[in-house]
This record gives sequence, C-alpha cells and structure tokens, in this order.
Amino acid sequence: MLPLQGIRVVEFCQVLAGPFAGCLLADMGADVIKVESPEGDLMRQWPPILDGYSQYFASVNRNKRSVVLDLKQHADQAVACRLVRSADIVLENFRPGVMARFGLDYATLSGDHPALVYCSVSAFGQTGPRATEGGFDMTVQAMSGVMSVTGERDGRPAKCGIPIADFSAGLYAAFSVTAALHKARTTGQGDHIDRSML
Repeated sequence: MLPLQGIRVVEFCQVLAGPFAGCLLADMGADVIKVESPEGDLMRQWPPILDGYSQYFASVNRNKRSVVLDLKQHADQAVACRLVRSADIVLENFRPGVMARFGLDYATLSGDHPALVYCSVSAFGQTGPRATEGGFDMTVQAMSGVMSVTGERDGRPAKCGIPIADFSAGLYAAFSVTAALHKARTTGQGDHIDRSML
C-alpha cells in the first residue's frame, strides 16, 4: 500500500510547477484528478512529441485521472465544487484572484469543508507587490540570482539546464501539502498553503 492511498487531490494546474506537485502526490498513491480547460494544458503541446502526445506532459501527469471543465461556465464550476467536496487536497496554480472569480478559492471552499488542504502555487505568492504578475521558470531563475552563479566564471548569466524553479516549487508544494494533510487528519482543520516559485 502506498502512503497516500485513499487521499483524493483535485488539481487545477497547468504547465509544470503545479502539475509536478500533483505528480509527486500521485506517485505516493493519491487519487489525483486533473481539471483541464477545453483547450487542455498548454504543456500538451511541448516537445518531444511522440505519436501525437507530449512526452514532457506525460512525465509530470502520470498516474492522474483527467476531466475537462470550462471553469468560466457556472455549470462546470458547480461540477468542480462537487469534486472538491470529495477531496482532501486542492492544488491550483492560477494567478491570485482567479480561483475566487470561479468560486473555487480557499475561503469559499473551506466554509463547507474545514479539513480541506488547499495549495496555491504561483510565481510570486498570493500577496505582495508582484502577486498579480505571471512568471515562468526562467524569470524566477533570473530574479533569484540562480542564473548569476550558473555558467562560466567570467561568462554571462546562464539558465540552469533543468527548470529548477518549477521543480523546487512543485517539490515544496507536495511536501507542504503532506504536512498540512497530517495536521488536518489530526485536528480536523485544513490550511491554505501559499507556495511561490521565487
């Protein structure tokens, strides 16, 4: 038996940091349901493509189930709320405020589900002067100074060979979620985790 068997996660994430967190939870046995827009996760288009499928997408979305919902439609928002009621964990990586517009933010969902563990993954966190800005791995590598210590001694800053900011955020999100899940199981009180890439 895997350690998170019996735990349900509803993942509202795309591209890499959030889906990597969901992947780690799925690898530990959680039932992860990935919610995708009708257009699908943007990462489905990233190379390498083999037989019409993105191998990159498959690498961080393995062991998950998937459902298509248009969260701009009230009927699909209601379906998403029903999914969350059956979940222990919600992962999301929209910019701050987007989930609230869908009625799927922590404040709304935890009212009926106080033990819910809710994790928001974003470039700059849920609060602060840059909270509403988007950001990608390379942006965060540059802003954090990682690029200044990568590459040749007298050369220009260089990007790490792997998306270290995405992977780090996803790893810490999964770690934080499992700790909060333990607390929720012990006390009945969930939590909202704010995991930034920077």
